[in-house]
Amino acid sequence: MAAADELVFHEFEEATNLLAESPDAATTSKSDQVISPGHVAVAVGSGGSYGAEDEEEEGDKTALLQEEKPQPGFWTFSYYQRFFDVDTSQVLDRIKGSLLPRPGHNFVQHHLRNRPDLYGPFWICATLAFVLAVTGNLTLVLAQRRDPSIHYSPQFHKVTVAGITIYCYAWLVPLALWGFLRWRQGVRERMGPYSFLETVCVYGYSLFVFIPMVVLWLIPVPWLQWLFGALALALSTAGLVLTLWPVVREDTRLVAAALLSTVVLLHALLAMGCKLYFFQPLPPGQVVPPAQVTSLTLHTQLPSTLARSVATP
Repeated sequence: MAAADELVFHEFEEATNLLAESPDAATTSKSDQVISPGHVAVAVGSGGSYGAEDEEEEGDKTALLQEEKPQPGFWTFSYYQRFFDVDTSQVLDRIKGSLLPRPGHNFVQHHLRNRPDLYGPFWICATLAFVLAVTGNLTLVLAQRRDPSIHYSPQFHKVTVAGITIYCYAWLVPLALWGFLRWRQGVRERMGPYSFLETVCVYGYSLFVFIPMVVLWLIPVPWLQWLFGALALALSTAGLVLTLWPVVREDTRLVAAALLSTVVLLHALLAMGCKLYFFQPLPPGQVVPPAQVTSLTLHTQLPSTLARSVATP
């Protein structure tokens, strides 16, 4: 039979000696370190960096994948696909924001949210050009019904004129505005202009209010047409001014006033140009003088009268 001293666990004696030397030390038994297969031990540091290493590894992997993924060139379809990646609810929300401008409610921050699109501006410009051409021709048709002396002929060239005018305005004016703001950013470092796509997006959605205005211009009442035009122009320019004001207010008062006045003036010239060109009540060269109408009537009726007289014995 083994002696009593051999049955004593020597590790307990070592632990007792260590506790005597350092009373604050903690001891753990080997049985405490045994972990059941269904559990996972998680080490939590005193600094609160729970899972920090895993997050860093995932971030590094994501960065590497983004770096390895090649960016498409501007001549490919994939490059422009992201500018049309919007759904119907987003487009409707941006149209609603352009129709109801409010002070302190920036269109870029509350509606674009750093995701400008070209889908809405493209189709808004196309719809406006088509509606302008159609309503311009309908105006002449309605005028001919009221006054038979007006000679109507389809004017298909108005579609081309409307398309070139609207698309050039929706792209060239934002380009000039963006370039000017970038130049002023070098002069005034506190200024932070919008990107070119954001500027184009703002201008494109600001033209939506002109679509119902053009349809209402079919009402043959001049003062009512000008009233609808002034209301639509006020809503559209208010949205532009409220959107551009947070950018230009850091500049001098003279430059800010001149820039905003130019924006309003160009918008007004676009509306007035569309009214005077596409909705002329009596275009020159389309009205047939009464004397010419009488002579044409006589010339058309005389051969038929002679033919009837010859046929009658």
